[in-house]
Amino acid sequence: MKFVRQSKYRHVFAAAPRKEACWDGVKLTKNAWDSNFVCVNPQYVAISWQVGGGGAVAIVNVNTVTKLDKVPLITGHKGPVLDLEFNPFNDNIIATVSEDCYGKVWVIPPNFQGTLEKEAKELKGHQRKVGNVSWNPIAENVLATGSTDCTVKIWDITTGDEKLNWTGHGGIIQSLNWNYDGSLLTSFCRDYKLRVFDPRSSETVAAVDGHQGVKGGRAIWMGKHDKVFTVGFGKTSERQYSIYDSKNLSTPLLGPANLDNQAGQIIPFYDEDSDLVFMAGKGDGAIRYYEFEDKGDKPEVHFCSQFSSNDPTSAIGSMPKRGVDVNTNEIVKLFRVQGTKLEPLSFKVPRKSDLFQDDLFPDCRSDEPSLTAAEWFDGKSAKPKTKSLKGGFEKKEQSSTPFQKSETEAPLSDADLKKENAELKKRVAYLEAEIAKLKPNTED
Repeated sequence: MKFVRQSKYRHVFAAAPRKEACWDGVKLTKNAWDSNFVCVNPQYVAISWQVGGGGAVAIVNVNTVTKLDKVPLITGHKGPVLDLEFNPFNDNIIATVSEDCYGKVWVIPPNFQGTLEKEAKELKGHQRKVGNVSWNPIAENVLATGSTDCTVKIWDITTGDEKLNWTGHGGIIQSLNWNYDGSLLTSFCRDYKLRVFDPRSSETVAAVDGHQGVKGGRAIWMGKHDKVFTVGFGKTSERQYSIYDSKNLSTPLLGPANLDNQAGQIIPFYDEDSDLVFMAGKGDGAIRYYEFEDKGDKPEVHFCSQFSSNDPTSAIGSMPKRGVDVNTNEIVKLFRVQGTKLEPLSFKVPRKSDLFQDDLFPDCRSDEPSLTAAEWFDGKSAKPKTKSLKGGFEKKEQSSTPFQKSETEAPLSDADLKKENAELKKRVAYLEAEIAKLKPNTED
């Protein structure tokens, strides 16, 4: 007799969206950096955009499907935007990092149209291009950035001050992700190592050799379980995933388990409310999803199903749980770019009842922080605030972030100094000529 495992997520499905539900005209960045290039919240979809010079981010209204021929753009970076993420506590604030070595924080104005060229706060300190950005999920206005200078910096975005600098990496940082309560970070690095570290104490909690393929990998936390989920490549180029205990990385609890021999990077998402893991492959159309079962030292991952498409995924982002439609039992919503199209993928659990399904929707993360930046930097810890999704998520009133004006201007580059010096010399010569005209003629 064949045993069938009981699970409410065995029949999760996503249908291909209708054409009228998709945006067309996407000009996704052509940069080869391994990034999602898309981030989402209940109000906007942000996409790293291809422009002639510098870097840009398109801001798309998530509730209005139009052709993206005159899409509003953030255009303040001088190099391609490599990573971007919305503030978890304010839908109108987004952080971006770029090849120009800067991080920037932007406030999206109401009814945003045209272009936004001036950031609310510039984060200057990295010496090489910045490829990773991640908001602390507990503390307000705390942001982590990772750079190819092998450092991770923690910022207070209200002042733009670099508060912490972690230097324990031995290569390019490929992924950066906070744990459930915002106390630890995990990273995957080009030196093949998976790390867990405490940025406030500058201590490496644990480190281990991870996936050994030359393309590297990524690492994300698995919600409350203190487990780390990694994806990458084996030595013979097969795509893999593993699960580690964050307190003891010496050997994986599960894996490395081989997926296939496709060439594209795997982009993982973890839904902490359902314990589902989604894996989208860059360059292929499949999005696999698995159910994670925490059994201590012997966790299990059960394959549920996959969304299949002939159109390859170029970029993809995940909607926060507070933005899903509970009325249709939508448990996860992904937004993916394929070609010039942006399409929403709604993963649902089929149920006959139209009542609120408590077992599918436990209280989810709120849009209210548990700590201030000052409290977090002082060493305090807290759990995330939660809210019920029954009747739909009630959004808190958005308060403005008190960005402080910089007292001193940022140092100029050598090129800017030379330009300013030449302009000053011209000004001095002009003033000297004007003074000479005013002097009395002594020969008369």
